Amino acid sequence: MNFDQLFEAFEWRPIAKCEGRFVLQNASLNLTFRDLIGDEVEVREFKTEAARDIVIVARFDGGGLISYRREDGSCLHTLNTDEGFRRKLAELGISE
Repeated sequence: MNFDQLFEAFEWRPIAKCEGRFVLQNASLNLTFRDLIGDEVEVREFKTEAARDIVIVARFDGGGLISYRREDGSCLHTLNTDEGFRRKLAELGISE
């Protein structure tokens, strides 16, 4: 799995004023993190004061996926270039 493969496999839209970050366009699909990246990528979960939801993170070639798992079990998925991934993790207070 890499950034380009994931970007091409699903419909993403740029996040306004967040260079290198994209949100999954059709959230109504209710895709899980594993639905997007499969089982071959290491996944880590974090609870941080900078986000109200559980933050799920996976790094891969060219960037990473950061998802937010809400209380109801749904997820907001964001695809990030290397730069966008590093910047957002820093904002969330998460060390790679």
